Amino acid sequence: MNPFSIRPIQPGDNAAIAHIIRTALTEFGANKPGTVFFDDSTDHLYELFAESPGSGYYIALQDDRIVGGAGYFPTEGLPNGTCELVKMYLTATVRGLGLGRQMIDFVMAEAKAMGYTQVYLETMPELKKAVAVYEQFGFNYLTGPMGNSGHNGCDIWMIRPL
Repeated sequence: MNPFSIRPIQPGDNAAIAHIIRTALTEFGANKPGTVFFDDSTDHLYELFAESPGSGYYIALQDDRIVGGAGYFPTEGLPNGTCELVKMYLTATVRGLGLGRQMIDFVMAEAKAMGYTQVYLETMPELKKAVAVYEQFGFNYLTGPMGNSGHNGCDIWMIRPL
């Protein structure tokens, strides 16, 4: 039986998911300028996704406790049919249990259902375990960023067809 459930973000989830994101970035030494650590929208994810057509953000739960989240977003400047995999973070207690893969599968299926044909992402070498998972999912490296995410602290760019 799967110990995790996934649901769309709700207004009361903002503080918990912002805490998970910032804690994970701090844990891996990636709490640097130009990342979501300092992005004001990190504290208002419900509103950001509710006000952005073509986007979705999902919360992972274990025993009704928020343990992570991930979403897709039509980042400005991306080619038609492309969305960005965004704010994919899990608490330390659930890493290595398959939830990351479950979240990526779920988000990519939702993005495909919205009509997207490829998914782009930006990450950092500090998050090397996540990079390895993205490689396993068939994401390919790019030589530079696409679109205008505003996160110039990321220096790994990847893309995958849906």
